[in-house]
Amino acid sequence: MTRSSSEKAPSEKAPSEKGFPEGFLWGAAAASYQIEGAADEDGKGPSVWDMFCRKPDAIWNGQTGDVACDHYHRYPEDVALMRDIGLRAYRLSISWPRVLPEGTGAVNERGLAFYDRLVDALLEAGVAPHVTLFHWDFPLALYHKGGWLNRDSADWFAEYTGVVVKKLGDRVKDWMTLNEPQVFAGAGHYEGRHAPGDRLRFAEVLRVCHHVLLAHGKSVQAIRAASPGKCNVYYAPVAQVKYPASASPEDLEAARAATWSVSARTTWTNTWWMDPVFFGRYPEDGLRLFASELPEIRGGDMEIIAQPVEFCGVNVYWGVPVRAGANGGAEVVPHPVGHPITAFEWSVTPECLYWGPRFFYERYKRPIVITENGLSTRDWISLDGKVHDPQRIDFMARHLIELRRAIAEGAVVNGYFHWSILDNFEWAHGYKHRFGLVFVDYPTGKRVLKDSAHWYREVIASNGATLGG
Repeated sequence: MTRSSSEKAPSEKAPSEKGFPEGFLWGAAAASYQIEGAADEDGKGPSVWDMFCRKPDAIWNGQTGDVACDHYHRYPEDVALMRDIGLRAYRLSISWPRVLPEGTGAVNERGLAFYDRLVDALLEAGVAPHVTLFHWDFPLALYHKGGWLNRDSADWFAEYTGVVVKKLGDRVKDWMTLNEPQVFAGAGHYEGRHAPGDRLRFAEVLRVCHHVLLAHGKSVQAIRAASPGKCNVYYAPVAQVKYPASASPEDLEAARAATWSVSARTTWTNTWWMDPVFFGRYPEDGLRLFASELPEIRGGDMEIIAQPVEFCGVNVYWGVPVRAGANGGAEVVPHPVGHPITAFEWSVTPECLYWGPRFFYERYKRPIVITENGLSTRDWISLDGKVHDPQRIDFMARHLIELRRAIAEGAVVNGYFHWSILDNFEWAHGYKHRFGLVFVDYPTGKRVLKDSAHWYREVIASNGATLGG
């Protein structure tokens, strides 16, 4: 993608030939239900995913996260692999029902102790823990009390947040509240294909969305209150990136407008989830479109949601090319026949890691952190005992080159977390997909560093200078 000569760059700084900014955070990510296993050990309570995995035909081949990667027992080995790769940071998540089996009330000290040990192991290995408080494993006991439909869910989440931060906040300085609310609200409560598997009316889904945003705000307050020192707080929605199909100013403006528009009855938007956090208000186009279905918004709600945060975290996997249409709106430009796709059948669009950070930094004026980016491939152990994944290396290189260009042209980007550190349970798709830098043989638990892990080690050691491009 080339820039239009009439479009002024946010900064006149030339693209870096050497690498990324000093102190750039190179990491990888995972989520509790996807890797931990130990589904009912040491006092852990059930989550909605434990329930959903028992629903007939809900998960590919009837698989579950009961054992997953057995990270609960094998975390020392996994942390050692992170150290070997040279990760500067690891984005983990906490299982809410492992800490509070009923969602509120009595603390499960054995469950909390696991995260205490994990954080210590990471710090000893020189890997900074970046902790996500919610990556979808909502306590089943609270779902039976109405779940996110219940306004009290925001207070439940704040209570849980306080418990975790009081335990870990002396060592953890970077916190994320919620991962991909668009997904667990939309796929879980509107489309029914993720836990808890509900298909609510859209008005009820909007109530869920509002309560989730309140939970974010109250969680930020709880983090600030419980943290013994300075900390960084943000959250990780999934970015819906539209990018211009050509270098024309008209296509660029169409892409920018499409990235920020709310034009359908869906949770898959950017501004409905991010404008309240950064601006303290819902977007006007969404308020108009959803006018007859809006939830109760009480006095003070928006102030709670708009708690100050240090970063703008975004999960970015792909983008959609658009052009200016005849009616002045944006038109999606179909990819040509044979355009590359991942095993998940997601389009490979490295431009998303240029335009996404650029647009999000431009709008919200907060340093960007790429909290997830990666791809699913069909990996296996070769006859030589290694795992060769050249497509992952190519994917990462292309995306990181685009991210470096965004930084060189003025977007402030503080870090990149690859999804994921380990092959893992991929929600409704079970173990069909492999996203990891580390191959996991599920029957034995054996770990093997893939070629991409060795490649990433060199990228990290050189601070991106080995990327070329």
